[in-house]
Parts: sequence; C-alpha cells; structure tokens
Amino acid sequence: MDRAKKVVNEKNERILLEMTKQPGNDTCADCGAKGPRWASHNLGVFLCIRCGGLHRKMGTHISKVKSISLDSWTPEQIENMRRWGNLKANAKWNPHPEFHPVPVNASDRYILLIQV
Repeated sequence: MDRAKKVVNEKNERILLEMTKQPGNDTCADCGAKGPRWASHNLGVFLCIRCGGLHRKMGTHISKVKSISLDSWTPEQIENMRRWGNLKANAKWNPHPEFHPVPVNASDRYILLIQV
C-alpha cells in the first residue's frame, strides 16, 4: 500500500472510531454489545464481530460489512455512516425492537433474521 493510501485509511479509521463514541454507536446496533468494531456501511450501523458475521451471512445484497480498522473505506461509505448511525438506522429498520428480542446464541439470531 502506498503512503498516501495508508494516510487516508488511518484518517478514516480515526473518523469511524470517533463515531463509535457517540451515544447509540458505542454499542452493537443488533445485540447491544459494547465497543463495536465492524459496520454495515449500506445500512449505516456499527456492529460487534458476531453480528457482523451474521450480517455477512445474509449476503451483500442486504448488508455490506466492513471492519472499522482492517478494511479500506470510501468517502461515500464514511458519509453514509455519518448520515445514519445506530439510533437513526434502528428507528427505520427495527422500529419495534420489542418484537425482535435479542437471541441467546448466534444461530438463534440468524434464524430470527431470516424470519423477519
């Protein structure tokens, strides 16, 4: 990776990490785990590693998952994360969380997501 690209990636990582300090973004959008380090850039949500894996299993036609620190981000992807964030995205995509309780394990969560 050339120097300029590395600088951009480091800057984007700092921006995303700052976003994860904002209320709502400091926990996984799906299960509430603290310190999310993954994100679905098309849905605009921050995720824990487990929920990020489940989003990947749904397919990229539904959720496009990236690591905050391991992947490269485009300005458009960063902007979409700014535009949405966990609180706003969950208000749109999951307006009635009482009907979608957090499952006990990952396989239960995956089954529930498919049923929705």
